[in-house]
Amino acid sequence: MTPIRSTTILGVRDDKKVVLGGDGQVSLGDTVMKQSANKIRRMYDDRILAGFAGAAADGLTLFTLFESKLDEYRGNLVRAVVEFTKDWRSDRYLRQLEALLVVMDTQYSFVVSGNGDIIEPDDGITAIGSGGPYALAAARGLITHSELDARQIVEASLSIAASICVYTNDQLTIEELSI
Repeated sequence: MTPIRSTTILGVRDDKKVVLGGDGQVSLGDTVMKQSANKIRRMYDDRILAGFAGAAADGLTLFTLFESKLDEYRGNLVRAVVEFTKDWRSDRYLRQLEALLVVMDTQYSFVVSGNGDIIEPDDGITAIGSGGPYALAAARGLITHSELDARQIVEASLSIAASICVYTNDQLTIEELSI
């Protein structure tokens, strides 16, 4: 898969909440075009969180298509993810979309790609985008070596990623669900 050189999306869960955050930078090549974009969305009566990294139009298209799958399967995240991914992988047009999704509810966290990947991380931490590896490493370290809650870990980890990745900034959007 081609590396995505845009944004950072990070999801973390603890025993009280599920938190998904993303930065606000929109880049076009080497130019920062916007500082405060929102790449995180609440779905299905605010019971599911989703975030995208990649081309903005592609990510927004995927949000719309995924929301329709959630409606079709009445909020069953696992079923919606599987059916959505099958459509994404098999449709000639959709296969060309250059974005990744993170979707989370109070039970599950998934990274979803057009290659047919549905990845549920062992530790409940999801990270995508160019700053994803930095945010993931920071989150894993903070979970292990601090008493911070999920929201604080997302905030700190995204800030760390923004200090390293040129395609990530510190204008954060963060959403959470209570467990």
